[in-house]
Amino acid sequence: MIRLTLYGRPDCELCHEMRAVVDSVLRAAPPAWRIALDEVDVDTDPALVAAYGEDVPVLCVNGVRAFAHRVAPAALRARLAEEAR
Repeated sequence: MIRLTLYGRPDCELCHEMRAVVDSVLRAAPPAWRIALDEVDVDTDPALVAAYGEDVPVLCVNGVRAFAHRVAPAALRARLAEEAR
């Protein structure tokens, strides 16, 4: 199972853009990749606010920070393919 965690804020335009890219890539991903997506609002936890500040969105792949602010579909597909091996 590949776990994606998207850290962001509800009122963040970049966060919405990254979520749209993630959704698009996940719709086209092979079912064998088995991907789970969690979305975390950093403003719900003071520790997350301290950790991320204004540095959102951040997309983690299997707990490792992989992308910040923007992600290209091809880059995300390549990273997921690596994780699926």
